[in-house]
Amino acid sequence: MKFSRSSGILLHPTSLPGPYGVGDLGPQARRWIDFLAETGTRLWQILPLGPTGYGDSPYQTFSTFAGNPLLISPADLVQERLLHADDVSDRPDFNPHVVDYGEVIYWKLDLLGRSFLQFQQRQSQYKRDAEAFFLDQEGWLDDYALFMALKEHYGGKPWTRWETEHRDRDPAALDAFQKEYRFAVQRQKYFQYVFHSQWEKLLGYAKKRGVKIIGDLPIFIAHDSADAWANRELFHLGPAGQPTVVAGVPPDYFSETGQLWGNPLYRWEIHQEQDYSWWMKRMRSAFNQVDIVRLDHFRGFVNYWEIPAGEETAVNGRWVTGPGAEFLNRVQETFDSLPIITEDLGEISPEVYQLRDQFNLPGMKILVFAFDSGLSNEFLPHHYPEICVVYTGTHDNDTALGWFKRVGEEERNFAVNYLGSSEEHFAWDLIKAAWASRAVFAIAPLQDLLGLDNRARMNYPGHPQGNWRWRFTSADLTAELKKRIRNINRKYERAK
Repeated sequence: MKFSRSSGILLHPTSLPGPYGVGDLGPQARRWIDFLAETGTRLWQILPLGPTGYGDSPYQTFSTFAGNPLLISPADLVQERLLHADDVSDRPDFNPHVVDYGEVIYWKLDLLGRSFLQFQQRQSQYKRDAEAFFLDQEGWLDDYALFMALKEHYGGKPWTRWETEHRDRDPAALDAFQKEYRFAVQRQKYFQYVFHSQWEKLLGYAKKRGVKIIGDLPIFIAHDSADAWANRELFHLGPAGQPTVVAGVPPDYFSETGQLWGNPLYRWEIHQEQDYSWWMKRMRSAFNQVDIVRLDHFRGFVNYWEIPAGEETAVNGRWVTGPGAEFLNRVQETFDSLPIITEDLGEISPEVYQLRDQFNLPGMKILVFAFDSGLSNEFLPHHYPEICVVYTGTHDNDTALGWFKRVGEEERNFAVNYLGSSEEHFAWDLIKAAWASRAVFAIAPLQDLLGLDNRARMNYPGHPQGNWRWRFTSADLTAELKKRIRNINRKYERAK
C-alpha cells in the first residue's frame, strides 16, 4: 500500500480527558480528532483495544477480537437513553491525571451492568441492531462471552484452573452453564455490541475529518484468553492447557537474561494446514477496526525465540522458523493491499529486513535510540529511506525530555550538536528532526509535544504494575500548541 507523507500523534484512548476516570470513545475522543484535523495531523496511532486483565496491559488481553468495556462512553450511553443521567451523577472523584484502574473497573462495570438492564427493557432499533451484531460476530463472540462469564463465575481465575469440564470445553457442561448463566453471557455480548458500535461511529467521524487511525496488533496472544481456551489446537499447549513452550527474546545488550514474555506459541504447521484461517479472521477484524495496522514483533514471522515452559529466564531458548513470506502472501491474497507498518526493532536478522522489503512495508525508526554510537547509527535521520515511520519514541520508551535528563553527558552532547538543539526545547527539536526527515510518516507521543518528562511515561517494560495510567487534560491542548503543530506540519509538508 502506498502511503502519503503525513504526521501523527501516538495516544491511547485511555489517556483522553473526561470525568469518568479513564478516557473513552465519547465526546472527548471526537474533540481529540477535531484537534488533529485542525492542526493538519492526519494520523492517530493507538495501542491494542482489547479487554485488559492483570497489569492493565493492552498487550495482554482476554481476546484479540473483543473491545475493552472500560473504553465505552457513559456520556454517549446517556445520550442514547441506555443510561439515565442520575446513573453517572454519583461517580467517584476520579484523578484527572492518571487512571486508577481498581476504582474505575469497579465503578464502570457496575454502570455498564445498569445499562444492560436498560437495554433489556427496550423494544427498539437498538435490540435489532444488537441481534444483527451478535449474529455477524458469532465466530468469536460466542466463545468470548462464554469465556468471560465463566471467568466471572470462577472469581477471575485463569481458565486452566477451572473445573475440568469447563477447562476442556465439554459440550454438555458448557451448554448447561449457558442456560443457567444466560444473563451473564448476554451481558458480555451487550458490552461488545456497545463498544463496537461506539468505535465504528468514532472511526467514521475520523474519516470525515480526514484522520486515519493506526492500530496495533501484537503477534502473540495472552494465555489467559478466549483465543487460547477456544482454539487449543492452534497453540503449543499441554493436556491441562498449560503452555509447553513460551515466547520471549534472548539475552542482548539491554538484558543479560533476555525477556520472558510467557505467551503461548503458535503451532504454525496447524495454521498452515488450515490455510491460516484463524489469522485471516484476526487480520480482517484488525483491518475493519483501523485504517493501518502496526504488526508488533514482526521478526516473529521470520523466526522467534522459543523457551521451554517453566524456565525462570529467557536464556535457555532456541530460534524457530516462522511462516515468513507464505503468511504475508496469504494476507495479500485475502485483502489485496497491505496497510501495515512493521515493528522491526531489537536484534534483527537480515532475513527480517528482506521479508519487510519484499512486501514494501515500512519499518520503524526511533529517535531516542539514535545518539549512542556516532554518525553511523541507523536511527539518525540522515540514514532514513522514504518508506519508514519515524517516532521520537514509543509507549515503551522514555519521553524525549525524560531521555534527555536520564542519559550520560556524551550521548546528550551528541544529540544537542546533531540537532542544533537549544537544550531547553529538546523535545521539540527532536520532533522537528523527525518531521523534517524523509520518512513517509513522522509520529510523536503526545507527551513529547507537551514537553513532559518521564513522570508522564506510559510503560516501563518488565514492571508489572503502575503502567498505562497517564492522562492529559483538556487544558493541555492550548491554542498555542495547536498553532505550533499546524505550523510544523505545513513547514515540512505533512499537513493535508
